Amino acid sequence: MRGPPSSRPDDVRPSEVRADQTEVARIRRRLLDARWPPGTDDGGGWAHGIDLAWLRSFVEHWTTAYDWEAAEAGLNRWPQFRTEIDGIDIHFYHVRGSANRPRPLVLTHGWPGSVIEFHGVIDRLAHPERFGGRAEDGFDLIIPSLPGYGFSGRPPGPIGPRRIAGLWRTLGVERLGYTRLVAQGGDWGSGVSTWLGADHADVVAGIHLNMVSGWSAPPEAAISDEEADYRRRLKAVRNRSFGYHTVQTHSPHTIGLLLSDSPLGFAAWVLEKFRNWGDTGGDIDSRFDRDTLITNLMIYLLNDAAATSTWLYRGRADEAETGQYEGLRVNVPTGVALFPAEFIPYPPRAVAERTYDITRWTQMPAGGHFAALEEPERLSDDIRAFFAFF
Repeated sequence: MRGPPSSRPDDVRPSEVRADQTEVARIRRRLLDARWPPGTDDGGGWAHGIDLAWLRSFVEHWTTAYDWEAAEAGLNRWPQFRTEIDGIDIHFYHVRGSANRPRPLVLTHGWPGSVIEFHGVIDRLAHPERFGGRAEDGFDLIIPSLPGYGFSGRPPGPIGPRRIAGLWRTLGVERLGYTRLVAQGGDWGSGVSTWLGADHADVVAGIHLNMVSGWSAPPEAAISDEEADYRRRLKAVRNRSFGYHTVQTHSPHTIGLLLSDSPLGFAAWVLEKFRNWGDTGGDIDSRFDRDTLITNLMIYLLNDAAATSTWLYRGRADEAETGQYEGLRVNVPTGVALFPAEFIPYPPRAVAERTYDITRWTQMPAGGHFAALEEPERLSDDIRAFFAFF
């Protein structure tokens, strides 16, 4: 395996987070001037969506105690770069690890997250010797912002995970000079990593997922009781919790306009997901730090990405509707970490194996949909153990 060149090519440019302070002030002003809707007479709590009383206290913290400059310094702790691929300006962290040989690992976030999800795993994965591990197990980390998300540029229109996988291949191989990669992700990062393994096995040695779907249709023969139960639970989740998904898939411009124009509305739309999808037991503050949640929101709002982030939903549907997902098969080694509070049910291993070459299947004791943010130590340990072959 050849490592990256000692210096990056000219089309990879150093980057830093530097927000326009007038935009920071505008967001704060919009929050202070927000018109709050009436709640139910009994308060409602989280029974009808976002808890308005909790959100008021969250916004008060945002407008009186939150420090964007400190958040900006945190975002700039590790080296960042930009490069244009297929006309899209891609932002990414590139953190060289401690190993004496390059071990490039691509980490991909999802919605409604951002690269901030991985802040707790960066040093653990790049420099494990700082946490009681071995330097030779360190990875070179490539952590891009999805197109239309965060600090990356917006695509000209909807874009799906299969196409993004091709962008990541270009980033890792052509821009950074690696010849073999591994990949990890949840949410959209799971879809992108899946396509890296399926389409780019010539340069991708393996993938690790913390969200996995039963991509393949069940066989015509009678399915097992275990699979039937999985299908029932998946249908129930889709019926109960996929309203956001339907809207963002079929009306991305409509919902995008609402989310872009109102910081309060965007916060309500996103924070409900963190509370319901994380391992919170109903108490969002028990699992997520408010400043981290605000910084994640600010990454979208400051970059006008609240609307363009929804294009991925339409892009995925476009890929599926043109038959691109039929016969999907990943033949590279695949590891799966199953976090108990993941809101999308995991398929039985036998079902997942119709699509993936599963070689590691780890039941985690805690954590939910935002695994890297919720359980950075456990996720890092499982990633490192799985990619020991690399």
